[in-house]
Amino acid sequence: MFNLSLGTKVLIGFAAGILIALIFKEKAVVIKPLGDLFLNLILMIVVPLVFFSIISGITSMDNFSRLKSIGGKVILFYITTTVIAGTIGLFVANIIRPGNGVTLSQLNMTEEVVKPEQQSIVDTILSMFPRNIFQAFVEGNLMQIIVFSIFMGIAIVLLGEKANTLKQVINNGAEVMSKVTEIVMKFSPIGVAALIATTFAQYGSMILGSITTLIIADYVGLVIICFGVYAFMIKFIAKTSIKDFYKAALKIWPLTLSTTSSSGTLPYTMSVVEKDLGVPNSIAKFSLPIGATINMDGAANFYPMAVLFVSQLYGFNLTLSEQITVVLLATLLSIGSPGIPGGGIVMVTILLTTMGLPIEIMGIIAGIYRIIDMGHTTLNVTGDMVCTLAVSKIEERKALKSNIPNNQTSAG
Repeated sequence: MFNLSLGTKVLIGFAAGILIALIFKEKAVVIKPLGDLFLNLILMIVVPLVFFSIISGITSMDNFSRLKSIGGKVILFYITTTVIAGTIGLFVANIIRPGNGVTLSQLNMTEEVVKPEQQSIVDTILSMFPRNIFQAFVEGNLMQIIVFSIFMGIAIVLLGEKANTLKQVINNGAEVMSKVTEIVMKFSPIGVAALIATTFAQYGSMILGSITTLIIADYVGLVIICFGVYAFMIKFIAKTSIKDFYKAALKIWPLTLSTTSSSGTLPYTMSVVEKDLGVPNSIAKFSLPIGATINMDGAANFYPMAVLFVSQLYGFNLTLSEQITVVLLATLLSIGSPGIPGGGIVMVTILLTTMGLPIEIMGIIAGIYRIIDMGHTTLNVTGDMVCTLAVSKIEERKALKSNIPNNQTSAG
């Protein structure tokens, strides 16, 4: 049991929770405090985790000064695909509506959940910028903390060596919070079992249909991105054979599906990109490690789905401005996602909290996360390959074009 991965243990906890609910029925709610404790532990780490992770992520990009041309293109591609992935996730969730199968009244909720007051797009944007950052920390206003963290990260990069001491403190803080998150996530199998048992004891098996629909919706989004968006980039930006690309990607997919780790597959991904797709080592070794850290298209696709799933489950209709906010947050959080097992569970909790939605349903999302994370990692690594190939081909054409005048001159 102790040799099993965290994802497998969480799946076992998910199954155990259902079994407990089936055996003990309403009496299963007695273990609810264990689930509440797990949620409290996640909320405990959210603010410092977001603060340190985002600043650390930005300050790690200071090596772009050495490779401005390539670095700029790499980041542009990664951010663009992440935004597109979040938008597609939102679109698919609005079409399939995974949380519509169960209504608030069907769930027999003891307390009615009140949706936060709606804001216009302008008010939403203005509310992102804190008047008092200390108040934002105390209140746990994550959007304002994210914005402040971005400004602080950029300032540290611009200061260069003058801010090295602070940069080291931030990096150490990020490492500490990553370790704290790992510790908290070790409790997740028990917490998930308790939350699932309580959920099924209170709401019944009718929730299963919505869970299944959520998984299907997630994979529909992943397929659209992988074989739609990426294929377009391969054909029209990289100008490479789509068939040859996916033939190379197929070599990596079994590894991504089994490990659910972008970083863990990095050496093999680099080898395939260089040997099978002809990407120069100088570009591959620069682009792929960055992609393994910040390019999380799979997560960006799922985060808006999770928010809409919960909002639909509780009978809320998110406005256009709120949905735009969700995509923006999903982009920022997917880039700042900690590279640790179960990190996505924490990020979904952050999103739900920021949008003022209930997090009690997190046990269900945590329980299925291993199933969907296999697809997320596979898409993430495929996206890394696509962006790296695109940048490589653009640089190749650029170099070829710059040589044309010289060739013409020598010929004349």
